[in-house]
Amino acid sequence: MIRTVEAVIDEQGNVRLLEPVHLPSARRALVTILENRQAAGVPESALLSEAALAEDWNRPEEDEAWSHLRSCARQWYLPTLAAGTGFSAR
Repeated sequence: MIRTVEAVIDEQGNVRLLEPVHLPSARRALVTILENRQAAGVPESALLSEAALAEDWNRPEEDEAWSHLRSCARQWYLPTLAAGTGFSAR
């Protein structure tokens, strides 16, 4: 099971987990180093969840489930694009 645990990394690269972690044996881990400040308008949770959500979203079953929206988008977006106006949220 993949699990996310918050940690702090000091200037020397030492990692300190902010909660206890109990594992049956040694495991590999990936470390994502975040900026001290939140990116303008993008919550950290959105950035952190992007890869996990992409695993679910980028499946053939998802493409099939949402395929009906492609024809709607084509009918609206392509004529707008051809007219040179691009997308405009009004």
